[in-house]
Amino acid sequence: MSTTSFADELRARDDAAISELFALRPDLLTPVPTDLSALAARANSVPSLIRALESLNKWQHDLLIAASAIAEPFSAKELVALTHESAEFAIGELWSRALLYKDGKNYRMPSNIRAMLGDEPMGLGPNSPIPVDLSPLKEAPKASLDVLARLVWGPPRGQIASVKKPGPAIGWLLENKLLIPFDSTTVLLPREVAIHLRGGKILREINNVAPAIAGSTRKQKDVDRAAIANISTFLRWIEELAHNWSDEAPVALRSGGLGVRDLKRSAEHLGVTEICAGFVAEVLYLAGLVVIDTDDQILPTHAFDLWMTKSSEERWEGLCALWLETSRVSGLIGKSESKNIAPLGPEMDRTGIAPLRKSLLNILNANREIDPELTSISSHAQWLNPQRFNGEYIEWTLREAEWLGLTGQGAISSFGISYFTGAESLGIEAALPKPVDHILIQADNSAIAPGPLTIELANSIGTIADIESRGGATVYRFSEASIRRGLDHGQTGDQIKDFLKRTSKTPMPQPLEYLINDVAKRHGRLRVGHSACYLRCEDEGLIQQILHDKRTEDLRLRKLAPQVIISELDINEVLLGLREAGYLPAIENATGILVSQPTIKRAKSRPRPPRVLSEIGKPSEIIIQSAVRVLRTGEKVTAHKPREIPRTTANETLDLLHQYIEEQATLTIGYADTNGGVSNRLIDPISISLGTLLAKDHATGELAHFRIPRITGVSPAPSAL
Repeated sequence: MSTTSFADELRARDDAAISELFALRPDLLTPVPTDLSALAARANSVPSLIRALESLNKWQHDLLIAASAIAEPFSAKELVALTHESAEFAIGELWSRALLYKDGKNYRMPSNIRAMLGDEPMGLGPNSPIPVDLSPLKEAPKASLDVLARLVWGPPRGQIASVKKPGPAIGWLLENKLLIPFDSTTVLLPREVAIHLRGGKILREINNVAPAIAGSTRKQKDVDRAAIANISTFLRWIEELAHNWSDEAPVALRSGGLGVRDLKRSAEHLGVTEICAGFVAEVLYLAGLVVIDTDDQILPTHAFDLWMTKSSEERWEGLCALWLETSRVSGLIGKSESKNIAPLGPEMDRTGIAPLRKSLLNILNANREIDPELTSISSHAQWLNPQRFNGEYIEWTLREAEWLGLTGQGAISSFGISYFTGAESLGIEAALPKPVDHILIQADNSAIAPGPLTIELANSIGTIADIESRGGATVYRFSEASIRRGLDHGQTGDQIKDFLKRTSKTPMPQPLEYLINDVAKRHGRLRVGHSACYLRCEDEGLIQQILHDKRTEDLRLRKLAPQVIISELDINEVLLGLREAGYLPAIENATGILVSQPTIKRAKSRPRPPRVLSEIGKPSEIIIQSAVRVLRTGEKVTAHKPREIPRTTANETLDLLHQYIEEQATLTIGYADTNGGVSNRLIDPISISLGTLLAKDHATGELAHFRIPRITGVSPAPSAL
């Protein structure tokens, strides 16, 4: 009895079915197969089948495994009888994905799928080599039934001391062919016996419906209020971290990425956990707003200045788009594999994370005003895609969506819904509080910003004060270190005082004025220059204090003269060490003049966002239609063998072309490309002009020009076509 091959079955499908196959398995389109035989080979290849299996939900996957346990060809009724009545609809879905194909009224599987699903589908052993009589089971000893109960749901193998001396329970089963020996110490439960003991079913559980989402109910108004606060906070984190790295740029690790010490410092500056700070750093890196510069410093780029000029809605939308598409997983920060995984490092990529993010947000969108329990949404997501979803990744994704403001109080926000529906306006600008242009200085050397500050004011005050607490109002703290930072950026004590008096609606307290005057007076008494490097100070007592200070022991300081100390370390390391020890050094140039750091420090390198392990997305309808047309044309060309196109001279080619133009016939030509390779092209010739043939190319459906000297031969298409 002849059987239908996989390629022949694909060849019999209509254009709609082939289009649906391309939509469900877009990897089959890259590149477009030359004909349906090539499509069948690619659809049966292991890499393509892996992607296809990853796209199945749990019910479809279980059903495919169950189908692999049935002898081919099998009917839909057989599979339904061994599983569940809802299998009939799922069979059609598996056929659409070419994971099953038809042989008459029955079904078969592409050859490689069975090997990928394993030899023991659903814990079933092999079929018995001889017919099995199940009637002895009615009289089976209890001990023998206990043995079968341990094997029935798998694994179907059992170890014994010797097949020749199996014992009474197993001996009875072997004698009645209800177990079969595999080797001298292993017995197997035949597939027919196991299915019978399972009650005529293959699956232990029927998971044909996704688990319901359980969680707390939220009001959309409360969700949006929490989400807009998250959006405002996240945009502020992005700005603050970029400005902080502009002031005190961290140095990248040799392997790339942000070191543990710098990550901790950044987290303390933002007032968040190190994982959250790492996520903010990753988003900055993804957007090209920071870059690892040529001197290994991590600095903001000029793209950050352009980004700051955009509206809050544009900035947030762009960051969300990058997060949804990236293959980098911020939750891996700090995890130990072969080594610690650092933010901005090369070890962050994981395939399949982008579809996971989109799928989870689609689940939240379908269950609005619900803050799902982690176990509930994990079970639901893993049913939708059991091959890809990981419990930890789900938790990390939900956490990051909350930080971004796509969700609020665990439920999807109106802003997230508008983003996914492609709304023209997301409503963020209207929901965000208006920026303020003033602060309120308090008597305890702090200042309160009663709302989000304007960009200019936030940049200026961020240079001379540290953020102490955040919320509806931000509290800034003035300290010796923060004032020193402002002086390092070229400001004087008088300029700092004038700025605070202009921007504060409360008078400047005397203790703050004294603090600014004191730091300004002391700033620069101790100077650091390049040697690699040197320190000099007119106060010899201060020189002695630094030399004998235990906090500066790691700086490798050595006295060169009564007022000069040198160090083997880099100038930036010495500066940082002295500042951490409580000193206030300033940098000087070769002529002894104090050097002020630029107010805005930017990387010299262009933005270099990290690579993305892209997923193959669903192709557009136009691409699918074009691919089907190319495929059908390839079939026609394949049917007309290349050897059937005789070589012709230029004159013979012209005569034949004129003849076929008059007859309005479809023909096949051999056409040489610029590299000398010859391909067959199916065309409808229209006219000849200036040594060029104008014809409709069946592969593209468009008019094309063919140079006559490159046409190697002409032959009419088969009459059947």
